[in-house]
Amino acid sequence: MPGIQQDNRAARQRLFYALAEPTRRDIIELLASNGQLSATDISNNFPVSAPAISQHLKVLREANFVRVEKRAQQRIYRINPEAMSEVEEWVQEMTKQWNARFNVLDKILEAEKKKTEER
Repeated sequence: MPGIQQDNRAARQRLFYALAEPTRRDIIELLASNGQLSATDISNNFPVSAPAISQHLKVLREANFVRVEKRAQQRIYRINPEAMSEVEEWVQEMTKQWNARFNVLDKILEAEKKKTEER
């Protein structure tokens, strides 16, 4: 079990590393709004060189954030929905943990309020 948990942690780390860079987030947003695009079409949306975009796409592929399909001389990219689900699950888990903490804090504050009112 620890091996599987470590693998999941490493995969999640790759996802968040991929999202940490603004250009890669922009690529994800571009793909989200367009469905799928060729590497050339993606590159044409940015003021940086095609090789720089290619490197960003490589990071996104290695993180399993995007899928690529070869069509003749083109590489067509689209978002991997499973990766998006992984990010969403992590956010939901963090939200759940913080909500639990806030609930405890609410109870403490309510108890303190009652004490103050009794005085």
